[in-house]
Amino acid sequence: MKSWLPPGGGNLFQEIKRVCQEAEASGQTLYRLSIGQPAGPALESACLKAAECVQSKEERWHEYQDNTCVPIPDFARRFAQAHVIRTDLAGLGDQIDTMPIPGIKPMLGLVQLACLGPERHIHIKGMTAPGYPVPETQAKYQGLPYRPFGTGPSNSFLPEFERAYSFTVNREIKELAMLNLPHNPSGQIATREYWLKVCAYCAKHDIRLFNDGAYLALAHDIDCCALADVAPEFPELSWLEAYSASKSIANGTGWRVGAVVVSPDFVGDLRTIKGNTDSGFFAPAAAGALHALETDQDGVLYSCDVYGTRLKMLISWLKERGLKLAVEPGAGFFTLWEAPKSAFGRCLENARDFNLTMIKEAGIVGVHFDPYIRYAVCGPIEEWVDQIQDAFNRANVSY
Repeated sequence: MKSWLPPGGGNLFQEIKRVCQEAEASGQTLYRLSIGQPAGPALESACLKAAECVQSKEERWHEYQDNTCVPIPDFARRFAQAHVIRTDLAGLGDQIDTMPIPGIKPMLGLVQLACLGPERHIHIKGMTAPGYPVPETQAKYQGLPYRPFGTGPSNSFLPEFERAYSFTVNREIKELAMLNLPHNPSGQIATREYWLKVCAYCAKHDIRLFNDGAYLALAHDIDCCALADVAPEFPELSWLEAYSASKSIANGTGWRVGAVVVSPDFVGDLRTIKGNTDSGFFAPAAAGALHALETDQDGVLYSCDVYGTRLKMLISWLKERGLKLAVEPGAGFFTLWEAPKSAFGRCLENARDFNLTMIKEAGIVGVHFDPYIRYAVCGPIEEWVDQIQDAFNRANVSY
């Protein structure tokens, strides 16, 4: 029997996992610079609060939450506020709305659906080349036209809206721009100046603007700015920004807790779609995440500082051994490099070839986003310093 899905559904990370399993089966020791989630558990403060709530006999902690958080009515605004540090969300009144979500990933397809009119005339652009592939995958599954913004070293991995769009006077097609800033995999941030330009352009041309802000809590650059810090200044703008506990409470990737800040017009459409397709998150996990964000900033900042220190270490090691950094990361735990053309004395076809060669020859595992290679610092790279440096010494890369 043939699959009913459209072609091209293979998962990059599953391929890398398979190659790693084969390497380990042959006796290879691996150094996984590919892992893109925090190591270990969530913060203890989050775990203890969640445990307290999960043992409650009150029904509200155990029931469907739908588009709310029943035991914490103001959860979404408070959770979002922990990620939007320059603006008092409560002071914006009816200029914004907020809503709880079960993490960002399942919302990406729902955001697209929330922008569909009866004629399904919508075009989507996103930061997937290179980038997190889910927005493009969701659009493909839903039969919606999708194109990536052209991002790379020449524009510092920041979408250039003036170059990406061309409009006729009487256009019927709606536009949704799906951004991911801070960016996975480059670590690029958005500044206030950048958001001002983007918001003005989208308001003028009636483009709905979405930002996946999953890495805002891991910003190392003080100029990093949330969309929600700027978008309310544009009353005509239709916009939404999403936040997640996945990285902000150490390893909260399995907790599936988050929130959105959104313009009043957009929130109604999203509530309709989400309310008909999703039953909400697990309230005790939401309570734990919020408690950590509001009362354990030392724990939250510790993780951020660890990643910042490791990023500087890895960048220094690899630059000294000839690798070319694609852009300086300002947030998160990723570094993005231009894939070398040769290593271990042989020519390479592309980033995938380079990655598989490094795995086979030296046990260094990255993620290839051709023509780039991503190396993460979630693992204890300070313990692998000798192995990493030796691996790239032997690789003797060139461009």
